[in-house]
Amino acid sequence: MKRTDRLNSEYQKEISAILSGALKNKEPDLKGIVSVTEADVAPDLKTAKVYLSIYAPEGEKEKTFACIKENAGFVRKELSKVMRMRTVPVLTFLLDGSMEYGSKMDELFAQIHKD
Repeated sequence: MKRTDRLNSEYQKEISAILSGALKNKEPDLKGIVSVTEADVAPDLKTAKVYLSIYAPEGEKEKTFACIKENAGFVRKELSKVMRMRTVPVLTFLLDGSMEYGSKMDELFAQIHKD
């Protein structure tokens, strides 16, 4: 397993813990279930793309995502406390639509089988 793969999974785990722990305590606006579907750390370790899946009512979803994006610096600071590395990458949060896409496809298949 390459170093970046190990880092990706470690970042994914730690960011998930921060979002559900420290950030949820700091920001009461965080609603719904937030899961980190993937973390992609650049080879130079300066940046990382973090893909999130947010399960919340439609209006709450955007608020939760905006709140997480606003707190990227806080998440990075919390990461620096748990990761033993000289530099922690700048985090870019992106919405991962694959869960919703899969759910929609399941509904369509169920509809086809019903008819």
